Amino acid sequence: MSADTSTMDSTARTRALLTTAEPRRRRTDRFMAVLIWGAFVLAMLPLVSLLWTVLFNGAGRITIEFLSYSMRGIFGGDPSGGIYHAITGTLIITGWAALISVPIGILVAIYLVEYGRGALARSVTFFVDVMTGIPSIVAGLFAVSLFTIFFGPGARFGFMGAVALSVLMIPVVVRSCEEMLKLVPNELREASYALGVPKWLTIVRVVLRTSVAGLTTGVLLSVARVIGETAPLLVAVGVTDSINFDAFEGRMMTLPVFIYRQYAQGDATCREGQANCFADIALQNAWGAALTLIAIVMLLNIAGRLVNRWFAPKTR
Repeated sequence: MSADTSTMDSTARTRALLTTAEPRRRRTDRFMAVLIWGAFVLAMLPLVSLLWTVLFNGAGRITIEFLSYSMRGIFGGDPSGGIYHAITGTLIITGWAALISVPIGILVAIYLVEYGRGALARSVTFFVDVMTGIPSIVAGLFAVSLFTIFFGPGARFGFMGAVALSVLMIPVVVRSCEEMLKLVPNELREASYALGVPKWLTIVRVVLRTSVAGLTTGVLLSVARVIGETAPLLVAVGVTDSINFDAFEGRMMTLPVFIYRQYAQGDATCREGQANCFADIALQNAWGAALTLIAIVMLLNIAGRLVNRWFAPKTR
């Protein structure tokens, strides 16, 4: 009888404690939910403000003529110029940078994940980490110094900018691809080895095929990361108002450099005290080019999402 009574008392005390703790848990849960949502809103405010500012100031400048004409022969406040030469220069230089960086980055990632052991692998990892933190202007100076040895101090052409961007892009590709390759289960490798498949063929036919979605997404994100760099392109490629499709001959214009130059011209007009300086065509060109660049980066990110969805391993 006493044992039953003590059990009943213990159960009653437990229920009382739970009843007392329940309101406190609900208050804590609500407080943490409000805190998390507040942090989310606080983090989104700068992004929304940035997008709204660029859209508000640049949407009015986006026309077919603006996207299909260059600035050749355009002077002063003539609004008939466009950014076609800057768009083509950006795509060509970024394409060459990706052509240099992607094979190197993927091969280095394969080495670190599949073969890397000992001091050499640690050294490669260390230098990749160091390259990740290199300032972009240093990459531009490196490209200029490298090509000055072969072509002289006055050399400026698109491929120099591609080399500068590849210095910034390679460590990003290595890191993203390395993480994707690590996600491939070891059981798949072991099953392939058990069937007598060589290691290199296992990497090509099993590892890379399994991680192709993540690799493609990482490459596209790395391209989106370097496509907006200004300092290395300003140093290594220079500026021009004409269309140039040859990355190995002559200067090229890119969207980031175009934005910098146009905004600097508009800002100089404002400093001179000219009336209605914010309506200056140079500032409008800068905002329109900035909106175009953001649209290109957004398209790259959307493409990465679609590739990840299409090529990701299907689960049944």
